[in-house]
Amino acid sequence: MSVAIIDYGSGNLRSAAKALEAAAREEALDLSIEVTAKAEVVKRATHVVLPGVGAFADCRAGLAKLSGMEEALQEIAVTKPRPFLGICVGMQLMADKSHEHGTHPGFGWIEGEVVPVAPREKALKVPHMGWNELAFEAPDHPLFKGIPAGAHAYFVHSFALAPAHGNELLATVDYGGPVTAAVGRDNLAGTQFHPEKSQRVGLRLLANFLRWRP
Repeated sequence: MSVAIIDYGSGNLRSAAKALEAAAREEALDLSIEVTAKAEVVKRATHVVLPGVGAFADCRAGLAKLSGMEEALQEIAVTKPRPFLGICVGMQLMADKSHEHGTHPGFGWIEGEVVPVAPREKALKVPHMGWNELAFEAPDHPLFKGIPAGAHAYFVHSFALAPAHGNELLATVDYGGPVTAAVGRDNLAGTQFHPEKSQRVGLRLLANFLRWRP
């Protein structure tokens, strides 16, 4: 088993790698975890993680600068599918498009658009930042195994993916109305929250991802 964490100049890579290493130790999993900007490493990996922090367009441009990386991502997502996890903007890139500072194309793996977080209550600030309770729309999804109802995760974002199909919405959070917390289909999953910052809940989700065989 090998895990590739994609380094394209955006994302808390060290924290993601340390959290995955901790999850692997707790599960006594024999695997290698590599932070990489090389498409060939991604193609060889059994599991792929795409973190992301910052603006959607900047993240997409960062990936485009890596030789062969977009083709490698299409291969692991669709052509020769294996478990993929997008985190924060890494999840948003799975959408058709984003409306953050203009309109920008995504990968089109999850039909839907990335739109501003717009809480109904004026007292709720944007960006949405802090710990919030997850509401599981698909509680039996393998990524949520062992995570109890009412679990909290850590968020920091101003935009969120609005999936077109309800069966691809895995979890929401209430922030002046429902906001997407996780999406997925087949071998693909994404979290708007940061599992690497979500303590026991995050480690459990990452451990589940490492054991995931869709």
